[in-house]
Amino acid sequence: MPTYMDIHEIPGATAEAVAAAHLADVETQGKYGVVYHKYWLNEIQGKVFCLCSAPNPEAAMNVHREAHGLVAEKIIEVAPEVAEGFFGGSEVNSAGAVLLPGGTADNRDPGIRTVMFTDIVGSTAMTQRLGDEASMTFLKVHDTIVRNALQAFGGREIKHTGDGIMISFVSAAAAVRSAIQIHRTLSEYVWQNDDLSVKVRIGAAAGEPVESNSDLFGSTVQLASRICAHAQPTQSLVSNVVAELCVGKSLAFRDLGKVLLKGYDDTVHVHAVHSAETP
Repeated sequence: MPTYMDIHEIPGATAEAVAAAHLADVETQGKYGVVYHKYWLNEIQGKVFCLCSAPNPEAAMNVHREAHGLVAEKIIEVAPEVAEGFFGGSEVNSAGAVLLPGGTADNRDPGIRTVMFTDIVGSTAMTQRLGDEASMTFLKVHDTIVRNALQAFGGREIKHTGDGIMISFVSAAAAVRSAIQIHRTLSEYVWQNDDLSVKVRIGAAAGEPVESNSDLFGSTVQLASRICAHAQPTQSLVSNVVAELCVGKSLAFRDLGKVLLKGYDDTVHVHAVHSAETP
């Protein structure tokens, strides 16, 4: 049965009200052949994300409509190849709310994560061409530009990968805007230092990664890494769910359709961040 994630815009939503609505969903869902698994509540932004299995979007919406009348503004189908990333390994409380790793029943997770990787293209060849000292100088420039962007858009650095950085965002739109800023700033730097011909690729995917010891693991992380590896130099690629989450956020994408990523048996739907690409 297909997996869906719906998104509610409910300013002023409280934990108690959302918990009651989820319970009403669970009591009603059998009538429509739907299973509402869990939800994320972001009280600050007034957003609720519900994850369910349903025969079709209409059945999922009918459960909400009958149970409490809070019909979602948007519903996204989560493709089978990325659905695992939304089930993750995090705990939920008795009301069905996803909890922060290691948190109590009241430490609710404010939302799914968008995991993003940056990767310096041809870093080994760059070291051989420029030498260790010059390469380290550019790496520091890359690190500074990326860290400035993630700070500007609320990202959290997870770790340095040697020739890139892994970042986590609560907001998919923030991740995309961060990628745009990274490419623009790096482009300006290379233009001002025309002896450097260094490029960076970026990839991002959304889901529920598994967190342990301040690091992230799981299928969402793997997908983001593979999408990054598939990107062309100076290009940002994102999973279909990331692009869907950015609808209405004044961000432009170019649909690349389904592509075959290394390590995946099935194709994965990806989009290029249009304004991040350079000629």
